[in-house]
Amino acid sequence: MDFANTARGREYLERLTRFMDDEVYPAEAEYYATLSRGERPWNVPPVMEALKRKAREAGLWNLFLPGERFGAGLSNAEYAPLAEMMGRSPIAAEVFNCNAPDTGNMEVLAHYGSPMQQERWLMPLLEGRIRSAFCMTEPEVASSDATNMAATVRVEGDRVVLNGRKWWSTGIGHPDCRFVIFMGLSDPQAAKHARHSMVIVPIDAPGVKIERMLRVFGELDEPYGHGEVSFTDVRVPLDHVILGPGRGFEIAQGRLGPGRIHHCMRAIGAAERAMDAMCRRSLERRAFGKPLAQLGGNVDIIANARMAIEQARLLTLKAAWMMDTVGIKGAISEISMIKVVAPNVAQTVVDAAIQMHGGAGLCEDFPLAGLFGYARALRIADGPDEVHRMLVAKRELKAQARRLGLDMEAMR
Repeated sequence: MDFANTARGREYLERLTRFMDDEVYPAEAEYYATLSRGERPWNVPPVMEALKRKAREAGLWNLFLPGERFGAGLSNAEYAPLAEMMGRSPIAAEVFNCNAPDTGNMEVLAHYGSPMQQERWLMPLLEGRIRSAFCMTEPEVASSDATNMAATVRVEGDRVVLNGRKWWSTGIGHPDCRFVIFMGLSDPQAAKHARHSMVIVPIDAPGVKIERMLRVFGELDEPYGHGEVSFTDVRVPLDHVILGPGRGFEIAQGRLGPGRIHHCMRAIGAAERAMDAMCRRSLERRAFGKPLAQLGGNVDIIANARMAIEQARLLTLKAAWMMDTVGIKGAISEISMIKVVAPNVAQTVVDAAIQMHGGAGLCEDFPLAGLFGYARALRIADGPDEVHRMLVAKRELKAQARRLGLDMEAMR
């Protein structure tokens, strides 16, 4: 395994780092100061549109898409350091049109969408003119087991009829959100992973209703937000089904693999931002006649944080490298491993940074409270820790049983 960045990757990282230093970090205060809060619709601060325009002019746009037809043509391993750098700022991913859930939806439409779907929905997303949401999780079932999904997709001639309730639909509150990708049960009698379909649904289709916006640790996370959405006899043309009925889980695997690793890359960037703040605070702040760095077990806390970040980064790079070399299926264990490790490391490091800052770490004077909420929520999003641990253990036990000549099926 060679994790050394390529010349192309290094060049992109240098340009991205300069852009972050010159444009993104200085704009954070203005962005949050002009972000209207409270009832929807929220506004998009003008500074964001200005940053997006500059990023596109600088060629720092759609960096996550591996194919050169739609994206920068970078591999997962080349993109990893870029995503980490973006993760250092809560506003950076959108600046470069690399923000979830739009990245996942763009990947779905780029890989599985029809020419019509790509022209109508993908191209405006790639240009950053619209936003989107993904409606999969449901409030009435344990969505950690996606086969529990109860929302329905019923084919009626040249139309499909959708019914159900979704929640934690990230991006649904954005004023530029124009469509969602809805996943529902289309054939209850089919094989377990051939029962569901994905459908493109315009946000203004009759029967689509945002019931409420959900708060995360008391925050609405505007201008994106996370909504609970009801679908009541929503009718859309049959050609809005992606790839065809029954292909939902196939698409989901292709979507969630890259999405999970992108989240992990950004989580490491968040941990690094917290690490910088923690070290600076420990060196500049004094108590009991000494810098905080020399008090109690703070040196151990800082050392452990650095070691944890480095381990998480190496595992992330390995997962990215394996996705490039053996594909998502071959890297499934590594993707699950890092999906557990990276958010937990980020949460631990941010928590330590908050503690080092005392009361200041809990307020808006520093980005730490927001970073903590992001890291904690990420331990549930895209599959909770427990599900990913179960997958890792299952594959490990299967490999060990094969080595020992045991029949795992007979042991059930």
